[in-house]
Amino acid sequence: MELGIRMVKQLMLSAAPRVERGRNAVRKVHARGCVPAILYGVSGGARSIEVKRCEVEQILAHATGENLLVELRIVSNDPGSEEESGVVNQLSLIREVQHHPVNGGVLHVDFRAISATSKIEVAIPLEARGEAKGVKAGGGLLEQSLRVLSVECLPQNLPAVIQVDVTALDVGDSYHVRDIVLPEGVRPVTDAELAVFRISEPVTPPLGGSTSSPEVIKEKNRGLP
Repeated sequence: MELGIRMVKQLMLSAAPRVERGRNAVRKVHARGCVPAILYGVSGGARSIEVKRCEVEQILAHATGENLLVELRIVSNDPGSEEESGVVNQLSLIREVQHHPVNGGVLHVDFRAISATSKIEVAIPLEARGEAKGVKAGGGLLEQSLRVLSVECLPQNLPAVIQVDVTALDVGDSYHVRDIVLPEGVRPVTDAELAVFRISEPVTPPLGGSTSSPEVIKEKNRGLP
């Protein structure tokens, strides 16, 4: 069965250490046109940073999947920084984004630091592509019991979305995790026996459902000569 797999593109995002503390710290970050963020997984801990709002919003607006691979270019504004040349590049995944409940603007971003040479485990969205034969011709119903597939791979091999062509599925057919052929370097972690898609039997009307119309007709005809 044909698959459509879109790969994650690595993006660049400018960042800087976040040094302000206190009640007005977040307000100062926003005033600079930035968004407060946390970078997790740096030497086993976390680091407070800020990223440019316009760059984050552009990345999110053009995202093709839930997993966003970002290289953070953290530029220190502190002349006494211990970081070499004041610049550190850190490969990361966007883990969570908080939005304003009214205007939808980005309020905060969490990043997960990763290594280009170490495998990561992530959940990839699964989508159906095409109209199943059992739905189009057989009146069946396409059921999707698995929405994401957990995989293990290097960041460079990370899929954004896995689309499964379901056009050949007939009524009673199922498509399982074991049937998904992934790109080289990508290994499924999800149980291979789990069903992803299934075409169920057509829905039949309830017993007695067809008697309502004749009864109505009979009542209308009762007063006729």
